[in-house]
Amino acid sequence: MEAFEKLDVWKRSSRLCVELYKAIESCRDWAFKDQITRAALSIPSNIAEGYERDSNKEFAYFLRVAKGSAGELRTQLYVAAEIGLIGRKSTLEMVEEAREIARMLQGLIKACAEA
Repeated sequence: MEAFEKLDVWKRSSRLCVELYKAIESCRDWAFKDQITRAALSIPSNIAEGYERDSNKEFAYFLRVAKGSAGELRTQLYVAAEIGLIGRKSTLEMVEEAREIARMLQGLIKACAEA
């Protein structure tokens, strides 16, 4: 197992992505579905890609991209709830998890800057 796979933030963001995919499985708005799943998938993917670059500077850059995607995902989750695509309770749980992931990413970004 590669080191990024041991990171809690990677594990949690991967689980969030899977949860989202399941929640919108029946969505027929292909454009919205594509956009929200891309945002969710971008988080763990950028964590992994940045880690594999073997440079703190590049890792921090990709962590920032992942953090931006977490914000994008939260926005799209709110819209999904308002249009009735995802239930309010599930939305709030996913939004809170995306917030926590963003906080974890910020901590890693800070650690990269200090290294």
